[in-house]
Amino acid sequence: MSSAPLVCPGCGQDAPPGERFCAACGMPLVFADVGPVSAATERQQRARKIKKQYSEGPLRRVAVGRHQAEAELISGLLLEHGIPSMFKRSAGFDVPDMLFSGPRDVFVPQSGEEAAREVLAEVEAEHDAAGERAVADGEEDPGARRATRSTRTMAVGLSIALAMLSIVPASILLAKAFT
Repeated sequence: MSSAPLVCPGCGQDAPPGERFCAACGMPLVFADVGPVSAATERQQRARKIKKQYSEGPLRRVAVGRHQAEAELISGLLLEHGIPSMFKRSAGFDVPDMLFSGPRDVFVPQSGEEAAREVLAEVEAEHDAAGERAVADGEEDPGARRATRSTRTMAVGLSIALAMLSIVPASILLAKAFT
């Protein structure tokens, strides 16, 4: 047993040794020399946001992010509503040179699946309404600015080809330097 003096955290009165509760207000006593409580870590803060009723059952896929940043955004939206989530690279897209690109599947526990789908549907409805307001205000169709799947595929192929071209001249220069 420590010989440090005990105080009441409620009223601040000192307590005689051997007492466990404050004689004035009945609160459990604490050591007087206890320093300030350390701030919660990011992980602890995240755990406090999660609602227990949404954290049970096997994982269910509720969304697909086009890349890691979008999956993190979806995960953050779900966390703000108390729904725990995780994401992982979609099957069939395992390119080690492009760790942060490619689609990500977003998963939630089964007990939170319905709530997650409601949150995501609400966000999508807000997004669609914003697009309709933009069209009503005379702006061009926001959907027209989106690239089609074939355009995105062509852009990815072009960027890979350009990356290969930047590697080839360097290898030619190195080969000439050592011959």
